Amino acid sequence: MKLNLKHVNIGSTNGLDFWVDKQILTLGEARQIDEANIELAHHADASPAYQARVHLVTPGPDVFAESRDHTVRAAFERVMKDLRATITRRATKQVQNVKTNLQAPVSKTRGARR
Repeated sequence: MKLNLKHVNIGSTNGLDFWVDKQILTLGEARQIDEANIELAHHADASPAYQARVHLVTPGPDVFAESRDHTVRAAFERVMKDLRATITRRATKQVQNVKTNLQAPVSKTRGARR
């Protein structure tokens, strides 16, 4: 997985970067992620001031999430919650589609009278 982490008006710290990497890697267990583009931003003129954006490049449709909060960690945790929900919803939908396709069609016999 290729991980791109961009900081906008936020200092990059090893602790924060490691924590973000660890969170994204846990998503890789549920869905294959080819590339993760993450942006953490601080906008002094906005409220809440911190914003987190994540774009996951995956086989099939990509996964996006964006959130704002009063701390960078809280904003990123909200994004992770949204990503987990989206990934879980898509996985459940795929399983349901497979189950539907495996069911044998009900055949109606024509002209069978008793």
